[in-house]
Amino acid sequence: MADRKHGRPAPPIESTIRSEDWDGRDLSGQEHTRVEFVDVDLTETSGQGVAFTECVFRGVRFNVSSYTDAAFINCTFVRCSFFDATLTGCKLVGSVFDGCTYGLFTVEGGDWSFTALPGADLRGSSFRRVRMREADLTGARLQKASFRDVDLSGASLQKADLSECDLRGSDLSSLNPHVTSLTRAVIDPYQAIVIAQALDLEVKEP
Repeated sequence: MADRKHGRPAPPIESTIRSEDWDGRDLSGQEHTRVEFVDVDLTETSGQGVAFTECVFRGVRFNVSSYTDAAFINCTFVRCSFFDATLTGCKLVGSVFDGCTYGLFTVEGGDWSFTALPGADLRGSSFRRVRMREADLTGARLQKASFRDVDLSGASLQKADLSECDLRGSDLSSLNPHVTSLTRAVIDPYQAIVIAQALDLEVKEP
């Protein structure tokens, strides 16, 4: 099970929704606090401003769902699927992902600071203009993903595989190239200097 940042305990659950079919529902404006969702089908659901606070999702299907300006605060996702899901301007601060599947996953904007995604298979996913400060991406698989203009300051990237990942515009100040795979990753000139300095290289004008 992925750990919460700074060892915070998971919040207590107050109610459970189990094995319900919410396929295609519009959840806009709904608020759920400390609810456990077990084997719930949220395929093709949508939600403008929906808020989930300290909820737990187990075996929940978010496939082809689309959420805008939604909040998933301090939530826990266990063995959930996010195939072709899109999150735009959403807030997932402090949330934990464990054993989830993604595929064609798209995140545009929003705040994912302090999220825990260790070992996540995010190959081919797209994250753009997302705040991911101090996120745990230890051992994450980001091959051929797009992480453009992402704030990764303080993020844990040890043993992550960023091969062929498009990282242009992202904050790589916490990246240690000695313990992170960067084969054929795409970076901009400023990032090249940051990585060179992390390798103890001295960059000079020709």
